[in-house]
Amino acid sequence: MAQNLFIWVAHPKAGSFCQALADAYAAGAKTSGIAVKMMELSAMAFSSDTLPVKHQEQADLEEDLKLFQDNILWADHILIVHPYWWGGIPARTKAVIDRTFLPGFAYKYHARGMGWDKLLTGHTADVIITSDTPTWIDTIIYRAPTRRIWKNQILGFCGIKPRQIKQFGSVKLSDEKKRHKWLQKATFMGQSLGRFLGQDKSQASGDVS
Repeated sequence: MAQNLFIWVAHPKAGSFCQALADAYAAGAKTSGIAVKMMELSAMAFSSDTLPVKHQEQADLEEDLKLFQDNILWADHILIVHPYWWGGIPARTKAVIDRTFLPGFAYKYHARGMGWDKLLTGHTADVIITSDTPTWIDTIIYRAPTRRIWKNQILGFCGIKPRQIKQFGSVKLSDEKKRHKWLQKATFMGQSLGRFLGQDKSQASGDVS
């Protein structure tokens, strides 16, 4: 059975280390015959202005945002790679989520109460975050806020099961040897994807590290 991977390089600037990590992951995944589609945030054309969710409509979306949604639905597995800015997700990265993970696409609230339907069940995801903050500091002192948001309040909220959420840092303090090690880890994550997708995806660990 064909297996599909959508990679979103969610760095606002082209040519970043995030792109190198995404390319390494893609190369690893292709060794298992996985079909890969990739989008780069830096090349996407859309307005970052957002409205309250209840006022947003699918018909309002620009072509790149519609394509982003189509790629999410096409994929068995999703990889998102982005930098860690001011303790969170870059504004333009977050704008894509705000404008595409809409009710009717990503979730649907029940008419009464606080319940909702998760409309993106059946998909899994990895997230790689690059940071100048050392990972251990972000984990111990700040309690890994962005990693927890991806796991619980974005992916998990919509029914996408996280497999691994990794943070590589400090990029600022890293040398070529360290960056090469991170690229190797990204390659291995891609290489292991074929085996993972062939298993029961309900066993996704949601590993946050």
